[in-house]
Amino acid sequence: MKYGIYTMIAICLLSCIKENKGVTHIVEDTVWEIDFLDNFDTFNSDNWQDQRIWVNNETHCYVPDNEFGTREVSDGTLKLKVVNIGKKRPCDNFDKHGNQHPETQYVAGRIASKNRKEFIKGKWTARLKLRNNGEPSMFPAWWILGSQNNESPVQEADETVCWPMTGSGEIDIFEHHGDHHKNSFTTGAIKSLEECNKGDWWTLRKSLNANLGEFHEYSVEWEKDDLVYRLDEKEVHRNIGEGNKYPESMFAILNYAKITDSPMEGEWVMEVDWVKHEYRK
Repeated sequence: MKYGIYTMIAICLLSCIKENKGVTHIVEDTVWEIDFLDNFDTFNSDNWQDQRIWVNNETHCYVPDNEFGTREVSDGTLKLKVVNIGKKRPCDNFDKHGNQHPETQYVAGRIASKNRKEFIKGKWTARLKLRNNGEPSMFPAWWILGSQNNESPVQEADETVCWPMTGSGEIDIFEHHGDHHKNSFTTGAIKSLEECNKGDWWTLRKSLNANLGEFHEYSVEWEKDDLVYRLDEKEVHRNIGEGNKYPESMFAILNYAKITDSPMEGEWVMEVDWVKHEYRK
């Protein structure tokens, strides 16, 4: 009897069983080791750079250096914002085809760990909240992108791969579409259609409910062949068999976008307590 009990304990220490939509997943109980952590006591340029780019027909202009308070670091958190500055101004953001963003009265913050902190697989987590949510045109996001992505800034010789091909794959950990629902977010990978600029945004995604006005931990991890998404360490979604489609090193992006012409006043804020990457020891 003792032998049986000890054997069962040993098995439990080595693995645990996860249930997801009727599928049983056996997971090795290995220890996570932190290899990157930013608590946002300051804005650390060794970890992040401002990313100024025009994508998704966004109606704001990304600005650098906390201009207009769009990426404020204070009281131990990062605040990324969309701000209505009241009058249109020129914008120096360009799309991937070289077209310049038109003048706009909206400015925003976007930071990336590109060429600063990039990792292969493992687990990415951010603890964040929104000051308000559910308003038309809101589009805050926490996501990762392949490090060979050929969009601005291009700083290394190997940054030649178009989205969403291997080397430039995208995994969205947290996105809030304010036009759709209050206190909801989507999570999941972008399925590459194996052609430049062609990705399936919805097949691998899931919409979830949470109080976005409170801090939560949003994460993705590679678990054998799967991508596992967690909310406050609880599994909420799984892309089965998709993990090996993202073998490349990836960098993190935090941004607050405005994606339609719906008007806004004042500012929208995404507050980030910390970001970390871990690997299995």
